[in-house]
Amino acid sequence: MDIIDSLLLGVIQGLTEFLPVSSSGHLELGKALLGDTSLSKESMIFTVVLHFATALSTIVVFRKDLLEIIVDLTKFEWNVNTQFVFKIAVSMLPAVLIGLLFESQLESLFSNNISLVGAMLIVTGLLLLLADRAQNTTKNVNFKNAFTVGLAQAIAMLPGISRSGATISTAVLLGIDKTKAARFSFLMVIPLIFGKIFKDLLSGELTYDSTQLTTLSIGFISAFLSGLVACTWMIKLVKNSKLKYFALYCGLIGVLAVCATFFNT
Repeated sequence: MDIIDSLLLGVIQGLTEFLPVSSSGHLELGKALLGDTSLSKESMIFTVVLHFATALSTIVVFRKDLLEIIVDLTKFEWNVNTQFVFKIAVSMLPAVLIGLLFESQLESLFSNNISLVGAMLIVTGLLLLLADRAQNTTKNVNFKNAFTVGLAQAIAMLPGISRSGATISTAVLLGIDKTKAARFSFLMVIPLIFGKIFKDLLSGELTYDSTQLTTLSIGFISAFLSGLVACTWMIKLVKNSKLKYFALYCGLIGVLAVCATFFNT
């Protein structure tokens, strides 16, 4: 992987982690288009670095919210932010369970499975269309909603299903305020990303050598900066009901991916 490829893949990750178009799906499509021939373990560490970058961009965007949550947690009271943290924990359960039980099966899907990516992008587009038509409310996320949104996040482990698209759409369809749905969606993934990174580091399966430093650094910086822009932009888009444009985009890319696979067989 050269510098240009790492820059492009970093931007793809940064934008698609927050915009509802599936970061995993676009990374697979991007690698296929760029002819990425990296060994799976080499590609894995690059993916881990990009996810770390977007997690940090989320922390930066929501730094005030996170600081307020931390301060409230130190009070050891059952306040709004303490409840919010427990809701995040509840939302994590489905993804953690499925990730632990079916890790190898899920990883096998991330191997140039372009037809699956295309089909799941079409599903993402349909979800976004439904959510875009939902009426806005002032309803907060409750514990039952948190678990249901967590199920959507677990399903989004499939390549091509947008995590942000699935979780925000599910929350909105449950009647949650759109801005609160976006906030919950972006914050709920932070502990999962860091947990996955920590697990991968402990596994010893990540390979790294000094020749990768430049490409990893460029990928990290491009993913972090584009993630800052995309996260801020996405909150406004959800609030203003602009998801239909992304629904059309996902549908178009999904159809093209499926057709490309069909004609190449």
